[in-house]
Amino acid sequence: MSSFAASERTDLCAVAEQVGPDAPTLCGEWTVRDLVVHLLVREGSLASVGIVVRPLRGLVDRASRRTGRQEFPDLVQRLRNGPPVWSPFAVPKLGAMLNVLEFFVHHEDIRRAQPQWQPRSLPRRTEDAIWKAAGHTGRGLVAKSGAGVGVVAERSDTGDRVTLWPSSSSVTVRGLPSEVTLYLFGRKAQAEVELDGAPEDVARLSGAGLGI
Repeated sequence: MSSFAASERTDLCAVAEQVGPDAPTLCGEWTVRDLVVHLLVREGSLASVGIVVRPLRGLVDRASRRTGRQEFPDLVQRLRNGPPVWSPFAVPKLGAMLNVLEFFVHHEDIRRAQPQWQPRSLPRRTEDAIWKAAGHTGRGLVAKSGAGVGVVAERSDTGDRVTLWPSSSSVTVRGLPSEVTLYLFGRKAQAEVELDGAPEDVARLSGAGLGI
């Protein structure tokens, strides 16, 4: 898992340099520069607490503005080099656990916002790592969404299933682990998945605010 998180970091940086700082992403109005700044603040600033504690969001905004004043090539190189030694993300096992989905999803946020993107063919062990991580994170994402319907994730390559939110009426989100993960993180229009369930339940899930 750690090697995948590291390779996604490297590949994200390469794509960011290729498309440039002003290219769009799937993160709302964020440009590629904004996304790189977010990742740097997340793992390299004490202000990152504001990412999860909303009353402290102002700390993140100020740190992001300061960081964003740097030249784009320098920002990308800092991200490529990894977190500072004092950061919890610098602890190998913890960093790998926290970054495996973060860098995968944001890598795809850049890739899939560009014209004529194509899904990647990921190795089976990579899909396994994503599936394991998404099984834990997905429960929280579904719970937070308030979809009001049960959700079951199903791997289209192996048939493995995991219940993310139990209910008498559920929707199955079927696809490769990478695609199911993107759907759960709110990248619904770009995720290549199938939704199986009663039409009204599918509509509820489709309209729910999935994502962080």
